[in-house]
Amino acid sequence: MAPSSKAPRPLPPTVVLLVRHGVTATTGKVLPGRRPGLHLTDEGVRQAENAARRIAQLKRVAAVYSSPLERARETARAIARARRMPVRIERGLLELDIGQWAGRKLGELRKRPEWDVVQRHPSAFRFPGGESFGEMQARITGALARLVAQHPGRVIVAVSHADPIKAAVAHALGVPLDLFQRIVIGTASITAIAYARTNATVLTVNSVDGDLARVVG
Repeated sequence: MAPSSKAPRPLPPTVVLLVRHGVTATTGKVLPGRRPGLHLTDEGVRQAENAARRIAQLKRVAAVYSSPLERARETARAIARARRMPVRIERGLLELDIGQWAGRKLGELRKRPEWDVVQRHPSAFRFPGGESFGEMQARITGALARLVAQHPGRVIVAVSHADPIKAAVAHALGVPLDLFQRIVIGTASITAIAYARTNATVLTVNSVDGDLARVVG
């Protein structure tokens, strides 16, 4: 009998669930940056548990990764408990390094002339003592590429922060970095991107309720 000429079935895309951490005491008031010691509020814990319940309904989740910062790890732990798996720390998921702006009130920062650059032309801005937006985008997309390569055809969770997630979405969509501020990523929201061999497809952005299985499959 002649050997079968059927080619092996290609693997499905790897789906990354990008989860922003739950709300903290500084959310919307202060830019904490990478300062340690910031934890979820009670509402943030509830948000994380809601994200965990939604992700627990999926079938192919292979791993839960998290930024090293406490607010992200606490969010990831809720998800990992629901999936009965450990949290793996990935430094590439860290918050944008805002350098000397860390700990500053948003109301004060909005009055600075640099704020318009941050909002309208972020690709030209580097935080004093910190990262540029371009460096942050290269970092998060590089980290996601490594994770996708480690989990072909599976679903993985990556708990991160608003700006890195926005930058990853912009990259997947082919949107210029200067337009990434138009993307909204709320606390404990879930954004799903499917990474195939030749392209990325954004499945959902800033999702806070509903059946993820209908989107992720």
